Amino acid sequence: MACFFHHKLIGIGLSAFLSLQLSNCFAIDLYISKTGNDKNPGTIGKPLATFEAARNKIRNIHEPVVVQIREGIYYLKQPVIFAPEDSRKPEESVIYKAYPGEKVVISGAIELNLKWKNYKGNIKQASISENIVFDQLFVNGKQLRMARFPNYDSTASHFGGYSEDVLSPQKINNWKNPEGAYIHALHKHEWGGYHYRITGKDNEGKLIMEGGYQNNRQMGMHDKYRFIENVFEELDTAGEWYYNKNEKVLYAYFTKSQDIAKVKIAAPQLKHLFEFRGSETNPVHNIGLEGLEFAHVLRTFMETKEPLLRSDWAIYRGGTVVFEGTENCFVRKCYFNAVGGNAVFFSNYNRHSEVSGCRIENAGASGVCFVGDPAAVRSPSFEYNQSIAFEELDKQPDPKTNNYPAECSVSDNLMYGLGQVEKQVAGVEISMAMDITVSHNTIYNVPRSGINVSEGTWGGHIIEYNDVFNTVLETGDHGSFNSWGRDRFWNPNREVMDKITAAHPEIILLDAQKTTIIRNNRFRCDHGWDIDLDDGSSNYHIYNNLCLNGGLKLREGFQRIVENNIIVNNSFHPHVWFAGSGDVFRKNVVLKPYYPIQIKEWGKEVDNNFFPDNKALAEAQKNKTDMHSLAGDPLFENPAKGNYELMAGSAAFKLGFVNFPMDDFGVVSPELKSKAAKIPLPDINAISENNGIKEMTWLKAKLRNVNGLGDRSAFGLPDEKGVIIENIPSESILSKSDLKNGDVIRTMNQKEIESIVNLTDVYQEINWQGKSEMEVFRNQQLIKLIVLFK
Repeated sequence: MACFFHHKLIGIGLSAFLSLQLSNCFAIDLYISKTGNDKNPGTIGKPLATFEAARNKIRNIHEPVVVQIREGIYYLKQPVIFAPEDSRKPEESVIYKAYPGEKVVISGAIELNLKWKNYKGNIKQASISENIVFDQLFVNGKQLRMARFPNYDSTASHFGGYSEDVLSPQKINNWKNPEGAYIHALHKHEWGGYHYRITGKDNEGKLIMEGGYQNNRQMGMHDKYRFIENVFEELDTAGEWYYNKNEKVLYAYFTKSQDIAKVKIAAPQLKHLFEFRGSETNPVHNIGLEGLEFAHVLRTFMETKEPLLRSDWAIYRGGTVVFEGTENCFVRKCYFNAVGGNAVFFSNYNRHSEVSGCRIENAGASGVCFVGDPAAVRSPSFEYNQSIAFEELDKQPDPKTNNYPAECSVSDNLMYGLGQVEKQVAGVEISMAMDITVSHNTIYNVPRSGINVSEGTWGGHIIEYNDVFNTVLETGDHGSFNSWGRDRFWNPNREVMDKITAAHPEIILLDAQKTTIIRNNRFRCDHGWDIDLDDGSSNYHIYNNLCLNGGLKLREGFQRIVENNIIVNNSFHPHVWFAGSGDVFRKNVVLKPYYPIQIKEWGKEVDNNFFPDNKALAEAQKNKTDMHSLAGDPLFENPAKGNYELMAGSAAFKLGFVNFPMDDFGVVSPELKSKAAKIPLPDINAISENNGIKEMTWLKAKLRNVNGLGDRSAFGLPDEKGVIIENIPSESILSKSDLKNGDVIRTMNQKEIESIVNLTDVYQEINWQGKSEMEVFRNQQLIKLIVLFK
């Protein structure tokens, strides 16, 4: 007998909970084994062989059941589907879990037993007799890469290597038959990515492509950040492979040390491994998965087509595990190992279902997605430039249907290395959903945001106790947390939008009905904002967050309250606010001046904040804000150890600031905590006009101010202004730029750099762009450079 507990109580009383736990302690055990037989009764001595057999057998059991899965790799021929007929009463719940102490891998691949023969050098070839999909290839558990140009380089900033020569006539001319190749590229403005399939060459020798629909802001591919894969002529280094579909021949470039006779080959064939398929009227409920490893799942980038309203996203409604039409279903303590697309996808109606205690590593797309039905949205628009005239808007506040995720949770999950293929991804993506809880997750090493909310429909989310860092690594103009709010009131024509919202304020929160709460998180983004509320994001309460680098941005929106946050090495970025926004920014600790852009009205309240120095405070007060704010040293307890609580005696307490815990961010499971990377803690760069700092470390490079006539003479400067680069170590991102030791930075972003003080100020204004124009003195000459910050 087995005993397992649902850790989340939603909508049941104490007596019902105790009854449920008692019944689960006397659950029936069934067993699945690699040596089993589906004609067996499913006992430990005579186990079943497949999930389908266990599922079908359970339909006739009206007691709680635990399906114990014995050790081994289970290669599925089709996804395991749980339908409404598999639903269980709360006291009859079913859980499929790994047998204690044994490793269970659920694979979407087919094993290949191939006869290799020499082709050229270390390249081997093998004939394929079966009709097999070749999208990815795993050799002895390690993923090989499609033959690509340029070759994979783990140190490259984008795509593991990129080149603008991908579309050059000279390069294309070398490819005899590139049909079936893929081009992967960033969006022209670095707002995500695009993917294209090559269908041939035209009469002029140019590539014929299909695709490019994976981004909802259509501007074409980036001129520089792109690569091509699945080209035979590019099979030129160990660890690559190519499949000739016409000739049905597989080529692989092995290392000299590999024993070809012993290699085990696996080729993914499935897009999904488990599907929970129900509906609002006939849901799947009370079924869960626990302790399993999922691997070898197809990439789905060419099926990422559906636009998510007016956000920048397009989506594929699928993943390794798919929930659609569920109640109280879950996946817990599972390991998603380099799956090709999304790890978990909640589509349309879902209630009280969850993802918890999981590790999601190197997924091709996003970690966990919650996406509702556009038909539930009133007056939806599906592209940035689309809008509906006010007279034609549906002005009812409620969703049209219940066909969307609500009251679901994603908690205590470790996610890293996401977006291996697609770049418009997130650790957690929320669109057309309500009351989603995102709690105690650790998310890092992602190309775009850690957590993304695509629009205001319908709010009520709680984003709390997450640890999110190393984000926006391959894209730009984004944040560790990002949101948009291009809801019914929003219009791409700002003048029109201003008139509508001023005349009809009642429409502003028709979609963002419930307040979304962002609290007690730790964010660090070195290539954008820590918290980025973009176009129209409305109805947020943001408090008790620790922002370690990128600052906090509020673009135009309504009814945002931001209070009691600590913003290290950065500040508040208000952009193009509405008149009458109702926005509040109070009781926050900032370490830089504000960075306003086109602010004519400063919301409802901007006051009682704590600044690094009197100069920054005075700048704010020129805008008639912060008349009761203070400035000085905030007196952090121990920032070198990550403790930014304020010590007794800090003047910030006079403003109403209250300390919040600094040791409760991210995953809580001991196993996941032991595997999670540590967030990089910054040096404090709160440079004031009084502290006399003349040297600092910036992006891991050592800088100092120009100092007197000696430096002016030595560097041939026209005056005694500027910042000297003393040393750029190899680990600094600046080592990949054209900057050199001994350069004197004179301007950045067309602003004069007099000293370290304003260099850091200018950088914090523009680092979200990922690059800047600079002018430096070198060899007594002024040189213009474009410097990348990622």
